[in-house]
Amino acid sequence: MKANKKNIWAEVKRYFIITLALFVMAFGWTAFLIPNHVLGGGVSGIATLIFYATGISTGISVFVINAILVLISLKVLGPSFGIKTVYSIIVASLFMSVLQHYLTEPMLLYQTNPDAMGAMKPFVEEKILAAILGGGLAGLAIGVAFTQGGSTGGTDIIAMMICKYRNVSQGRVILLIDIVIISCSYFVIENDKIQAIIYGFIVMGVCSYCIDLVLTGNKQTVQAFIFTSEPEKVADRVTNEMQRGVTVINGTGWYTKHEGPILMVVAHKRESQQILRIVKDEDPKAFMTMNTVMGAYGKGFEQIKR
Repeated sequence: MKANKKNIWAEVKRYFIITLALFVMAFGWTAFLIPNHVLGGGVSGIATLIFYATGISTGISVFVINAILVLISLKVLGPSFGIKTVYSIIVASLFMSVLQHYLTEPMLLYQTNPDAMGAMKPFVEEKILAAILGGGLAGLAIGVAFTQGGSTGGTDIIAMMICKYRNVSQGRVILLIDIVIISCSYFVIENDKIQAIIYGFIVMGVCSYCIDLVLTGNKQTVQAFIFTSEPEKVADRVTNEMQRGVTVINGTGWYTKHEGPILMVVAHKRESQQILRIVKDEDPKAFMTMNTVMGAYGKGFEQIKR
């Protein structure tokens, strides 16, 4: 019974984090990108193009496009989309519609110096900062949603369908689709067409970097070697409190010629401070090294894939 309650609470927590992440993503688009006429990639980029051309809310376009892609993918790929993907699509569409209704003016404006007559010039949109902030917020939010099992669908679905029949990488397909979407802004945006494309590529780069930052940061692992006079106490606490395995290696200090156990622990990077705290509590004079590991595979870490 307790296990069931724990699983339910964990699932509710995941949905809450996904919902919060989708809100941040929608805020990045509606507060910084769309009002400043800065375009990004993905289905949100296509929806923004439609909004500029027709005035149809981006939330409606995001929902319709994703719904069509999901229906097509069910025929091509089979029922491979979980409830979190459908939930993410619906919630993202809702947030885009609601926020766009209220956030109609650019949030980042600056006023240039007065002219020779002392008159203040009109406010100017701060597009470069809007591109960085909007792309950064969207990328971080998408990355967080991915870590919780969520997905915004969109061009990922198109890439999966193409990769099923063509020997190309999914990342390359998504990149090419985003380039096409951003380049199409040349035919929709009236002024500063080339600048709009450049800003779009900035958004794409910042967004991709932030997604990778979240995903790789979440998977980073460390390997600690602990030389301590209290190996049993340290090992017991790491095992019991962190549920991490400890490997004991017999070693000899060449200077002292004393033999003693060396503890080796592999853990996620976010758990490194807990290891340091345990070692300090049990043996303040302990010697310890900690290195970043390229990858950790097996129980408690990533699965080994063929």
